[in-house]
Amino acid sequence: MNTTQLECFLTVANYLNFSRAAEHLRITQPAVSHQISALEDELETKLFHRTSKSVRLTREGYLFIQYAGEILKLTDRSKSRLKEFREGQPEHLRIGCRNTMELSLIQPVLTTLCRTAPDLIPVLRLIPSDSLENMLQDGSIQVMFSFRDSAPKKAVYRELTRCPVVCLCRRDHPLAAEKQVTVQQLQNAGRMAICRPPACPPDLFSIQRKIFTEHDPNQMLFCDNLEILYTLTASGFAFAVATQLPGFENPDLTCIPISGFSPLSFGVVYSSGRHTPLFRKFLSLLSEIPDNISLHSPSSSDTEKAAPDSR
Repeated sequence: MNTTQLECFLTVANYLNFSRAAEHLRITQPAVSHQISALEDELETKLFHRTSKSVRLTREGYLFIQYAGEILKLTDRSKSRLKEFREGQPEHLRIGCRNTMELSLIQPVLTTLCRTAPDLIPVLRLIPSDSLENMLQDGSIQVMFSFRDSAPKKAVYRELTRCPVVCLCRRDHPLAAEKQVTVQQLQNAGRMAICRPPACPPDLFSIQRKIFTEHDPNQMLFCDNLEILYTLTASGFAFAVATQLPGFENPDLTCIPISGFSPLSFGVVYSSGRHTPLFRKFLSLLSEIPDNISLHSPSSSDTEKAAPDSR
């Protein structure tokens, strides 16, 4: 049973004429007859007495008029309520993060949006895996963070900052007294905590390999994510080679520049196409994060790996 059948039934019941009902519904008379026949087959009863000269309701037809009308009213009311719900629903901003450092990065931005756009609902996903890229592609998230070398190819990449490659260690570690370290120094610096992609960008992993390939396997601590790497490093069990992420602060750790490596580009990634004003506001606020966490506004050097963003 569908609403077209019910509309045809009620219209024929009103006019008691298939031709006039078809004219009113703006469909053909055979189409009306087909809908009525299909409805009668489903109900397993005749709704009309039909002759070549007249049409009249059966007793079952009279009885069904009430139910058909109620069903159509309920259908219309349901459509109306759902439309009201869609139009009145607050905008959702779906953000994907791979680690808690990225969550810390967006907190000041969300604080501003909470004051300026209180109807906005942030939906935060903390997914430490490549599945974030699939979620961006299928629309489960709208935006994520990435280093340039690991950004999804079919997406827009906007640089936010360049992260220096540093040695992380406790302040009482033997390396902590150095103002700068070399690969050779790190190769002989004891235990090293290591993350693999996607927890760290491929470019950083290649730098790590230059160090740990000369290491005793027993001196390597493999970590599933950055949180574990930072915890082991802050506890004094190892040093680590990492990027100095925006907003990173740990009173137990010191960051020592590693000579010979350029900073890695870090930015925001989102799908190309049209975006809402609030989404564009989010991107704008990201570029305005205070300088004390090493972010700068996007410039003409920002690159896109897909078609330019339609604004």
